[in-house]
Amino acid sequence: MLQKFKTNKRLLLTAALMTGLLSASGAQAEIDSIHFLIPGGAGGGWDGTARGTGEALTKSGLIENASYENMSGGGGGKAIAHLIETSDQANGTLMVNSTPIVIRSLSKVFPQSFRDVTPIAATIGDFGAFVVKADSNYQNFSDVVAAYKADPRSVTIAGGSARGSMDHLVAAMAFKAAGANPNKVKYLAFDGGGKAMASLLSGEAGLLSTGFSEALALAAAGEVRILVMTGSERSDAAPSVQTLQEQGYDATFVNWRGFFGAPGLSDAQANEYAQTLGQMYDTPEWEVVRARNGWTETFKPRAEFVTFLEQQEQVIGDLMRELGFL
Repeated sequence: MLQKFKTNKRLLLTAALMTGLLSASGAQAEIDSIHFLIPGGAGGGWDGTARGTGEALTKSGLIENASYENMSGGGGGKAIAHLIETSDQANGTLMVNSTPIVIRSLSKVFPQSFRDVTPIAATIGDFGAFVVKADSNYQNFSDVVAAYKADPRSVTIAGGSARGSMDHLVAAMAFKAAGANPNKVKYLAFDGGGKAMASLLSGEAGLLSTGFSEALALAAAGEVRILVMTGSERSDAAPSVQTLQEQGYDATFVNWRGFFGAPGLSDAQANEYAQTLGQMYDTPEWEVVRARNGWTETFKPRAEFVTFLEQQEQVIGDLMRELGFL
């Protein structure tokens, strides 16, 4: 019944988007290809989301071609600035982003916000996770908390994003839920999940704060273990991995991810992108990608996405102030 409701809701949303598109343009323009702009390096959550979405869209036949461009720098600000500066030539480009576009705008890491580009749709939610080497002495998050309370500097956490951003914020939130001082977290910032993972494997860091989907891919290689994840319940993608709540810590977190077009993108084009992403959900090719990554679906197109982003500013801003990041 729930799946039927979700499917019907998506069909209604798609129909509504098509109505708006047809009234705006008078005819349906098909999308042949999408160029995905990725604000971080290879191996991170943005990279996996863009490439997984492109895989589902092309294999299902919704688009013919997908291309990808990784553009690291400035905590994601370089890619946003590039999309704005090249907006006249960027009608075929979608930039992937997520909660950090809100976090880094609030903390003034870069001057732009989601209002400076064209929100297309939120597409998936990815939980946070803490990962350790396969031979780590940490068997659960309580072991980490005990070591942290004894000596905060003895626990080094790597993340694929800047200080004060999402991976750091999730770690601070978890330690705060454990009754420890979140402001003493020893966090090593890296540009993308791949570099952060290398830090863990080299022994530079004892713990990796990352997205659950990235954690699944890392654990599949056998070199690491997922210690705990931040969902409100376990995921079917890794049913043996406990939640923070199960281990006694009242903290949950889900990171939305979605897509943005260039500023000045017409409503007709933006609606067409949102419609195509909405159609993707009902394809078997998408289910393969979604299940593989342990993602939850959070389809919020166009105006609904903007409203959600405005709410995120308030909720995330309050949390950052509470944790001392603002």
